[in-house]
Amino acid sequence: MDKRKVLIIEDDTTFALMLKTWLSRKGFEVTHSGNVTDAQKHLSKESFDLILSDLRLPDQEGITLLPWMKKQLLPVPPFIIMTSYADIQSAVSAIKSGASDYIAKPFNPEALLIKINELLQPNRESLPNSESESFIKKPDTTRFIEGKSEQAQQLHEYIRLVAPTDMSVLINGASGTGKEHIAQEIHQLSKRKDKPFIAIDCGAIPRELAASEFFGHIKGSFTGALADKTGAFVAAQGGTLFLDEIGNLSYEVQVQLLRALQERKIKPIGSNQEIAVDIRLVTATNENLEDAIAKGSFREDLYHRINEFTLRIPTLKERQDDILLFADLFLDQANQELGKQVIGFTPECSALFLQYNWPGNLRQMKNVIKRAALLAQNDYISLTELPPELSEQVVESSPATMPLRNETTEKILIKEALEKTGNNKSKAARLLQIDRKTLYNKLKLYGLE
Repeated sequence: MDKRKVLIIEDDTTFALMLKTWLSRKGFEVTHSGNVTDAQKHLSKESFDLILSDLRLPDQEGITLLPWMKKQLLPVPPFIIMTSYADIQSAVSAIKSGASDYIAKPFNPEALLIKINELLQPNRESLPNSESESFIKKPDTTRFIEGKSEQAQQLHEYIRLVAPTDMSVLINGASGTGKEHIAQEIHQLSKRKDKPFIAIDCGAIPRELAASEFFGHIKGSFTGALADKTGAFVAAQGGTLFLDEIGNLSYEVQVQLLRALQERKIKPIGSNQEIAVDIRLVTATNENLEDAIAKGSFREDLYHRINEFTLRIPTLKERQDDILLFADLFLDQANQELGKQVIGFTPECSALFLQYNWPGNLRQMKNVIKRAALLAQNDYISLTELPPELSEQVVESSPATMPLRNETTEKILIKEALEKTGNNKSKAARLLQIDRKTLYNKLKLYGLE
């Protein structure tokens, strides 16, 4: 069977290269263009089974390719728009203009693969996006670790306590801290683990589509409703419904959500029949909902309904003892996805990871390490492969001393070096770029002998 041909239109060369490598490993033949003009040249010469285009490109918007192809009488394959969350409304407009689907950056590659396979299914009917479950997020299959920091241990103890109950859980944490993973963990430790886990990105739902996404609709209930649609409440029947960034819901949608939670019944748009629902609700937000209540943008009665138990997710910077554990985990994942065999990180790189603030938390670290693994030419990722915002924080240090700044960082790196070398102090000293005598002094100073 011939390989399916995909055209990627993306001006971020590093991101495009990673995506091209990943899709190639999945059996696709991939071509890359950096702008609309170049893409038009490729489309004029050959046909593609699918187009994956960024919305914002240097010369014009990617969606302009659709009317151009129709005007040139070229075959129009399934067309997926890639966009940031800030451009969701533009993506919805793009779909109304003929795009098959969209995916918001940053995205899980497996979620993209599911969309691609769905669009490339033979005999697939071409339907407007209102018929697809675009706002129901595909499961985040990223593997995480519990961590050994005090903050991580306390968090997971709370998870183990609340998971077996049916209490509504509100997860509060900064962007990128792994809130959806925590929700999935709660589901897996609950009595509902054999039932569905349905995740909805509330920040991505346009107000006019929210009721349909939550409760579903029947064919013909409004313009564009060409088929029946199952809403998230029914899709999650017996299982867990996870509403991510719930603070972004409009006040009107909050009222509808509260009513459904109170009555445990929903009514699809256009239907007169109520459907009883049995779901466990888990929500997440990166904002202070109590402040939103004071401002009048979030309902207090809904807040109390969703907040029977609160979990606060610490930032990555707060989990100092877990930083290098997550770095190793993400490197393993990057090696697997990119077909690389990078062994680890240089001491300078590990030290920088411990010092950096990680404003984007786990999501940022994962992206940084995947990019570095792609660029790495040696067994260990060095400062050279890291993006400027990290490496600019490095203070020049003498080659004869460890590139460390404080006691906590030094102790962590020394322990890591000893573990990697099987407690061979000579090898550990070389790995840390210090002499053996300095290492012995550090071991004595920190009580690590």
